[in-house]
Amino acid sequence: MNSQARHTAAPAPGTAPERRYAAVRALTEDLCRSLGPEDMALQSMPDASPAKWHLAHTSWFFETFLLSPRMPGYRPFHPDFAYLFNSYYQSVGGMHPRPQRGLLSRPAAAEVLAYRAHVDHHMQHLLEDAAGDDAELAALLALGLNHEQQHQELLLMDVKHLFSLNPLQPTWRPLPKVAAARAPALKYISRPAGQVSIGHAGGSFAFDNETPQHAALVPGHALANRPVTNAEYRDFIRDGGYREPALWMSDGWTTSQKEGWQRPLYWQEDLATEFTLGGTREIAWDAPVCHLSWYEADAFARWAGARLPGETEWESLAAEQPLAGNFLDSGLAQPAPATGEGALQMYGDVWEWTASAYSAYPGYRPPAGALGEYNGKFMANQMVLRGGACVTPAGHLRPSYRNFFYPQQRWQFAGLRLAKDA
Repeated sequence: MNSQARHTAAPAPGTAPERRYAAVRALTEDLCRSLGPEDMALQSMPDASPAKWHLAHTSWFFETFLLSPRMPGYRPFHPDFAYLFNSYYQSVGGMHPRPQRGLLSRPAAAEVLAYRAHVDHHMQHLLEDAAGDDAELAALLALGLNHEQQHQELLLMDVKHLFSLNPLQPTWRPLPKVAAARAPALKYISRPAGQVSIGHAGGSFAFDNETPQHAALVPGHALANRPVTNAEYRDFIRDGGYREPALWMSDGWTTSQKEGWQRPLYWQEDLATEFTLGGTREIAWDAPVCHLSWYEADAFARWAGARLPGETEWESLAAEQPLAGNFLDSGLAQPAPATGEGALQMYGDVWEWTASAYSAYPGYRPPAGALGEYNGKFMANQMVLRGGACVTPAGHLRPSYRNFFYPQQRWQFAGLRLAKDA
């Protein structure tokens, strides 16, 4: 495999904190190694951010929530960076408008990297000097590192969208081709009705939106053994799926007509090639289809005589599977065909849309203070995705992990798994 395409996974949670911190931070910069200063400054749409903004914002997080309150005498790198690189934390001050991040020609990429070095230097001192039983620091560090891992994936999503708009079709870096393989036949795994435990049980890191763990009742149902493939989605297109309003939610039909959707994002008009982080390539027909909105996933499921799974159904099956898959460290940066038997690709390859609206679990309470803004205030008008993708950092996922996007968004690496009632 091309050495340029591989990335080292973050050390295991038991590794010394300063080593975990250094590894995660180094990976973020490695993802930008093939980008030039011009690439790092551009913003392709309001939902995306420039690469250098990701580099700076993740540093702002450590500076704001760990260094400034916990290191006596710490001086921020630049007095205006608190404004420029705050994302949505109203409790800690104002912020530059998100749609205008691409207008920030300054600070230059070199100064952003100097900012990261400044923060890293002081973070290493903070971690080396900390008492081993400082539970609050350990919790803040875990949150900061997982936050940075989220931005590693976002960075690649944003770079892919940016490069796809360039007529020169630039590549992020050389990537290996997805190995040819025949996906197993689509089968359904029957699941009995019953009570299941959903959410994170504690004892290790989880985001607050994964808690509290609670009992949930699920009716009898069946989940597909693998995600929907590109070939199966092509059949939907050829059968007029984008021309049949009866398959679509009303808002989805309106959006698809307004946006002119006729195929997944990054598929070319020939329905044979697609844009990837490694350039334009032939579509791997047995690989999971990717870059679908929730509306498209829902319409396909209806066309297929099925439905999307609820997140409770999804998690109860995923919790029984090994936490392994095609993640960022595999170096593919593309979904690959499923192989084997049983429930396949529950983790990695593509995020899987569910039928569940993003909302609070019973008994949920957001954390106190500014960090309570991390997840809770977004629990409206979005849909839950599960399982991770080929650009999700290894070690970042759990069966209880809940991702969320608006139903019209499709630049994330999202596909679907079918479900049926019993």
